[in-house]
Amino acid sequence: MAKIRGNSVLPARREAITLHTADGLDLVGELALPPERDPVATMVCLHPLPTHGGMMDSQVFRKAAFRLPALADLAVLRFNTRGTSSLQGTSEGTFDDAVGERYDVAAALEYAEFHDLPDIWLVGWSFGTDLVLMYGHDPVVKGAILLSPPLRYTEDRQLETWADGSIPLTCIVPEHDDYLQPPQARDRFAMVPQAEVVAVDGAKHLWVGDTERVLDEVASRLNPAVEVPLPREWDGPMENADTSAYADRTTAVFKDVPR
Repeated sequence: MAKIRGNSVLPARREAITLHTADGLDLVGELALPPERDPVATMVCLHPLPTHGGMMDSQVFRKAAFRLPALADLAVLRFNTRGTSSLQGTSEGTFDDAVGERYDVAAALEYAEFHDLPDIWLVGWSFGTDLVLMYGHDPVVKGAILLSPPLRYTEDRQLETWADGSIPLTCIVPEHDDYLQPPQARDRFAMVPQAEVVAVDGAKHLWVGDTERVLDEVASRLNPAVEVPLPREWDGPMENADTSAYADRTTAVFKDVPR
């Protein structure tokens, strides 16, 4: 048995994909499937603010793609929103302050639905949570998870859309978040009766050091049959990814951005 570390890559069927938006852009992405079985559910990842280092390879989503296909039988679909770059490549277009990104969300859902991926869940992180709330209330979405929601772009009228109770909504909020801490999150999401706010003691906005807790929370909702905490060791083939290129990309997502 070998310890699963931050750069450990467990087996999966991985494929580079391209998402096509309704306004004519090609977006860079990747689909990771369980190595030998069909997935039981699908995690569509919406990443943090690209102007402050957010991308499909941001650490929580990178580790989700590295681990969850093997550990939790999940499909993990990641992509760079318009104008966003990572080692995977650069998506066409330019960052549009959560306006044109509505087409990016739609393209990801369309891809997942067209390829018959099961039980589609949207999982947003920081800026990605605004995209979930603004554009993710869709009949194909089985559930949504918000990691560190700042509610920077989301208006109350968009929150109210979720109040019909048709889609489960889980908000995973760090105790020491820079933008919205658990008590404020409970107040803001009070208008969404089915919203569950999970406070994570000691954690911060970027989840550095707390990724395992996040992945456990995600896996337990997308695949209730999986045992959590997920294994921290792996008895089988395992590779090590070179993540040194991202050493300077774990910045506070809204630092120096006027509110």
